[in-house]
Amino acid sequence: MSIVVVSVISVLVICALAYRADASFHSEDRLPMQWWVTDEVTWSAPRRLALAFMPALAIVSLGFITIMALNVPARPGQEGLVLPTAIGMGAVLVAVQLLHFWLIARTLHRQIP
Repeated sequence: MSIVVVSVISVLVICALAYRADASFHSEDRLPMQWWVTDEVTWSAPRRLALAFMPALAIVSLGFITIMALNVPARPGQEGLVLPTAIGMGAVLVAVQLLHFWLIARTLHRQIP
C-alpha cells in the first residue's frame, strides 16, 4: 500500500510543478521540447501540451509500476526493492521535469533582447 502513496505523491508533485510552470510561462504560446547539440530548438509544442507531457508520462509509468507491484509478486529476495524503485522513479521524473523547465527558461531568456 505504501507504493500507492509514493506514486500518488510523486504525480501530485509533478502536476503542481507543471501548474506552476504554466503560470510562469503564461506569455509564451509555444515551448521548446527538444534541442540540438548546438542549443538550437528543433521541436516545440503548444504551452499546455508541453507542460502536460511529464504529468501524463508520470501517471502512465508510475501507474504501471503500482499496478504491477500490487498484482504480481516480486521474485524471492527482491521484495524489498519494489518501494525504493518507485521512489527512485518518482525522483527521476521530478528531476527531468525540473531540467526541462530550466532548459526552457534558459532558451527563452536567451532569445529576449
